[in-house]
Amino acid sequence: MVKPIPPSPRLGHYEITAVGGENVRAFVPPPLPPVPPIDLAPFQSLLDRANQALGRLDGLASILPATPLFLYMYVRKEAVLSSQIEGTQSSLSDLLLFEAEEAPGVPLDDVREVSNYVAAMDHGLARLKDGFPLSLRLLREIHGILLARGRGEALDPGEFRRSQNWIGGTRPGNAAFVPTPPQQVTTCMGDPERFIHADTPGIPVLVKAGLAHVQFETIHPFLDGNGRLGRLLITLFLCEQGVLRDPLLYLSLYLKTNRGTYYELLQALRDTGDWERWLDFFLTGVLETATLAADAARRILALFDADRRSIEALGRPASSALRVHQLLQTKPLITIPMAAHLLTLSRPTVTSSLSHLRQLGIVRETTGRQRGRAFVYDRYLALLSEGTEPLRSN
Repeated sequence: MVKPIPPSPRLGHYEITAVGGENVRAFVPPPLPPVPPIDLAPFQSLLDRANQALGRLDGLASILPATPLFLYMYVRKEAVLSSQIEGTQSSLSDLLLFEAEEAPGVPLDDVREVSNYVAAMDHGLARLKDGFPLSLRLLREIHGILLARGRGEALDPGEFRRSQNWIGGTRPGNAAFVPTPPQQVTTCMGDPERFIHADTPGIPVLVKAGLAHVQFETIHPFLDGNGRLGRLLITLFLCEQGVLRDPLLYLSLYLKTNRGTYYELLQALRDTGDWERWLDFFLTGVLETATLAADAARRILALFDADRRSIEALGRPASSALRVHQLLQTKPLITIPMAAHLLTLSRPTVTSSLSHLRQLGIVRETTGRQRGRAFVYDRYLALLSEGTEPLRSN
């Protein structure tokens, strides 16, 4: 008699749970790290290149003369991209209009979700800088802000779910994937929390980030917002570990571009325990994303420098025009009253400065109106918006 082959310890198990009058198989993942361990030797070259790209990005941030300005806008780009993966149709311009309180025609629920994401991200990063650990408590705090307003506010913001959720399909019975049963969520979430803080000298930080992300997405601990928070977890962990001094690595553009492969690999990993294919995909994403982010920072700095030189050639009007230009680096879409208030300049002075910037081709008036005009720093917004076109259903 042939003995049955025991299941791999890399595989989780299913538990039968009753949902809406039907029994479904909900997945419980095994604890981290995987057993048997991942052989990192085949990934060493890719891992080295990814770490080098992160180092270059982090080094560039340390010499940026306007790091806070770049971060301010880069965080907003990530918020748009991460929310688009979850189905919102807001663009970066929509978010900026919303923040400028000039948002006619903007899909309000969508843009409010993106605005929540910015606030949630800022909260998490501020807590880490104050020395608070990356923990289940902090994740619940961030989630509470993420779903504070808009469509998710009735879905238990800041609380682990107490009912069964599912991914794909119209009900759990025909879902593509049914995550961990609700009664086991808190216990299962303790595993990635322990893992990220454990002393694991044989597992590099980037690898730990990739493993923890999958575990979070597989448990799917909240009723809503899991994808956004799971992606943010990667950046928060790298910042806490000191790999990044500033939150400059966000994988949402990579995952948006390769979302079919991303979902396929997550499910394949649950089905077969193939961490190796996932790790290759994840590290490639880190390498590509860090390289693109560093390139974007250089191009933005070059744009600012070229435009500043053009403004300095104006002569007497240059002083106030340079102040407006500096404001546009933080807020690439402004109105005259907003700029006058923030810069403590008179409205006629701001109006004159914007007129000079229009003549230089630096800003464009977007409304076509005489009153309530809005001005956009066109080329800067174009650089920031690369890849943020909303996803459209076929």
